[in-house]
Amino acid sequence: MSRKINEIFMYGLGVLLTMGFFLLLILLILRPVPVQNSELLYLVVGALLGSFNHVVNFFFGSSAGSKQKTDIISKQNKVT
Repeated sequence: MSRKINEIFMYGLGVLLTMGFFLLLILLILRPVPVQNSELLYLVVGALLGSFNHVVNFFFGSSAGSKQKTDIISKQNKVT
């Protein structure tokens, strides 16, 4: 049961980070940025871009293959 909760949390966090990233990009395109807030905005965009990069790498990079391998090994151990 705990594993299911972890997966729900992981997927939910991935969705939130992805939505936040694209929402921020849309806002940056549609609204001008005040000069006094530009440095703070750059910091937030950089942090969100890094988090988005981690989400993409996890779901589509080597972590996804590693997770599949772990799941296969777990299933084989339960059968035997």
